[in-house]
Amino acid sequence: MKEALEEEGYKVYAEKNGEDSLKIVKEVIPDLILLDLKMPGMDGIDLLKWVKSLDQNMLVILLTGHASVDSAVSAMKAGAFDYLEKPFKIEHIKVVVDKALSTQSLMREVIRLRAKSAIPGFEDIIAVSKEMKEVIEHVKIIAKSPSSTVLIQGESGTGKELIANYIHTMSSRNKYRFMEINCAALTENLLEAELFGYEKGSFTGASTSGKAGLFEAAQRGSIFLDEIGEMSISLQAKLLRVLQEKRFKRVGGIDDIYIDVRIIASTNRKLEEEVEKGNFRKDLYYRLKVLPIYISPLRDRKEDIIPLAKQFIHDFDNEFNKKVNNITKEIERVLLNYDWPGNVRELKSIIERAVLLSNGSTLPAEHLLLNYNLSKNSKSESVDGDKSIAAVEKLHIAEILKETSWRMTKASKILGINRTTLYNKIKQYGMKQKERA
Repeated sequence: MKEALEEEGYKVYAEKNGEDSLKIVKEVIPDLILLDLKMPGMDGIDLLKWVKSLDQNMLVILLTGHASVDSAVSAMKAGAFDYLEKPFKIEHIKVVVDKALSTQSLMREVIRLRAKSAIPGFEDIIAVSKEMKEVIEHVKIIAKSPSSTVLIQGESGTGKELIANYIHTMSSRNKYRFMEINCAALTENLLEAELFGYEKGSFTGASTSGKAGLFEAAQRGSIFLDEIGEMSISLQAKLLRVLQEKRFKRVGGIDDIYIDVRIIASTNRKLEEEVEKGNFRKDLYYRLKVLPIYISPLRDRKEDIIPLAKQFIHDFDNEFNKKVNNITKEIERVLLNYDWPGNVRELKSIIERAVLLSNGSTLPAEHLLLNYNLSKNSKSESVDGDKSIAAVEKLHIAEILKETSWRMTKASKILGINRTTLYNKIKQYGMKQKERA
């Protein structure tokens, strides 16, 4: 059978027992496994379960000369693609192998298309500023180097996860999975178990059957390590080994697991400084920084603010079935003068809330609940202490009244409220015409 399949152009590895076969699976990562149900040592069903724990998408065809309903049901439940009874003709095996690989190719294409449809294309990214245009061009180049590690640096909320997803989706790895984890969200032990998996009984509370980690789940795809600057020194050492040797052991395991995974990492820390402080390994830093990307904070690329805001308004307008289709110059001024300490994530959240609370076609300024007390460089007036909704609303009304020289009709139009409501607000806040914003 080996010779017949090689004549069809396939590269074939053959082993006589389950243990040796498992080693080949870990090292080679085959597209398809033809597995005999009865073998010395580990039988076919047990090996099938191990294979599926390594990669649930790997295709396995079970072969047996002792067919029974029970064994067929067990095989299919364990995840076998097909189940063939001996004796069989070589031509039949060729047909089944071709069918299995065609199915696998289709499955990978579905994964790729789903991943690609989950985010917009490059042409849809809001990149008006020079800084973001350079990032997009850089990402296009990086996507063509599917094996090199990537380090994305930038403040929280700048869009590092989105860029990581683009890199995977636009690369040749897009037919396989994109796995992600926030290194700051888990304790050291839990993070290790999630990344590398564990064997049964390896620690208190461990699953009785063990568990594959994210590196195994991302086989041939990409893994995104968000906020890698929060990873402990001991885990950094284990990650370094993965980068150097392309293999690791599960927690509590003794066997090496070989992987082919692209690592994309991100951080909001200045890792150079963390290296100097001894908080981050220098060798790992340079291993990660093969292809570096820096995403500027939103305050340093003002040209992107209004286009982003308009896109978010459009998105949430559709989501909430609203009719907001206008953004006034006053709103633009407020958005541009704000410092955006939370970057794009904060802008999106602010617009979502404003659209949700809106009742008209214009986004009311009083619904832009900006955290001026967190903003260091905002040109707008700040309010001491906790900034209540009323304080923000009063501030915006005062600014607009000043800008319109207290013309009630014009001010109410900008605010998206009627004149009566505006008069009531002025009375409520005890505002006088001499007040300055």
